[in-house]
Amino acid sequence: MIIIMEPGASDSQIQHVVEFAHNLELKTIVNKGVVQTVIAAIGETNKYSTEQFEAIDGVRTVQRIQVPFKLASRDSQHTDTVVTVKGNIKIGGNNPPVMIAGPCSVENQENLIAIAKVAKECGAKIIRGGAFKPRTGPRMFEGLGKLGLEYLDVARKETGLAVITELMDARDLDMVAEFTDIIQIGARNMQNFTLLNELGRVKNPILLKRGLSATIDEWLLAAERIMDKGNTQVIMCERGIRTFDSKYTRNVADIAAIPLIRRLSHLPVIFDPSHATGKWNLVSPLALASLVAGAQGLIVEVHPDPEKALSDGPQTLNFENFRKLCSDIEKLMNFISPTPCK
Repeated sequence: MIIIMEPGASDSQIQHVVEFAHNLELKTIVNKGVVQTVIAAIGETNKYSTEQFEAIDGVRTVQRIQVPFKLASRDSQHTDTVVTVKGNIKIGGNNPPVMIAGPCSVENQENLIAIAKVAKECGAKIIRGGAFKPRTGPRMFEGLGKLGLEYLDVARKETGLAVITELMDARDLDMVAEFTDIIQIGARNMQNFTLLNELGRVKNPILLKRGLSATIDEWLLAAERIMDKGNTQVIMCERGIRTFDSKYTRNVADIAAIPLIRRLSHLPVIFDPSHATGKWNLVSPLALASLVAGAQGLIVEVHPDPEKALSDGPQTLNFENFRKLCSDIEKLMNFISPTPCK
C-alpha cells in the first residue's frame, strides 16, 4: 500500500501515519522527497481499507500496489486453471473452446431433449436451461422449478451432455447441485454475497456472470469470495454491460474484458453473445469475435422456434442458425489456436 502525503506535510503528520501503520502490524518505508513524502506500508494490507489511512490528517491519497483479488490473480497462480466437468470436459487453458447451448428457460421435456440432441450433434458439450428464471416483471414466466431440474436430468441421461442451470436462492443450493454439473450465477446475483458465500461449500464448478454494471475488480472480487470460501472451480462469463445506449442492443458486449481477464486472472473466461446483444442476428458475429479475443467457451441460447419461446426469444438462435454458427466456429478454429494470455 502506497500512502502519498500532502505537499508540505509536517514531520508530526508523517510520524503519525507511520505509527498508525505499525499499530496495524504493518512495516513502513518512508521516502521523503523535496516536495512530497511517500510512505510504503508492507504486510497484510488486504485486511485494511485505504479509507482508514485517507482519513488521517496530512494524507492526500492511498494506492494499493497489489490486486485485491489475490486467489483469482495471476500473481498467485501463473498457470491457467482448467475446470473439469463430468470428468472429461475441460474448460480453460489450451483446450478447445467449449460450446454450451440450450433454451433460456426449460419449457417442457420433449422440447428440451430435442434441443439437447441438436446441441450434441453440433459439438456442444453442455446443455443450458433455466429451471428458475429471474424476470423483471412479476407476472412473467419464471421457470418450472424442480420439475425443470428433473427435465434437465433426463436430457443429461439421454444425450450424455453435462448440465448447467442458474441458482437464484441459497435455499435451493443443495437441490440444484444435485441435478446439475455446473451452477450458474446470473448477472443480478453477482454481488449477492450471502449466495456467493454458500457456493464455497459445494464441489460443482461455478459459472459467474458479470453484473450489469460491474467493474472488472468487482467481478473478480465476486469470484474471489467464492474461492475464499473453498470452491476454486470458477468460470468467468462476460455477458455484456449496461451503458447509455440500449436502442439497438440489449447490452454492450465488452469484448475487451475477455483478454483483460485472461491477463489479470488464471480463471477461464467464456462469452455469452445472446445476452450481450439481445438480437439473434448479432449473436454469431459476436461469438466469433469473442473467440478471436481469447474466449475459452461460449454459452448460446437455442430453441426450435424462438418466436414461441417463453423467454428471451429475440436473442435466441433457431436450429438452422445454430448449426451455421457451429460450422463457422469450426472453420475459424483452423486459423486460430487457443493459447495462454499472460
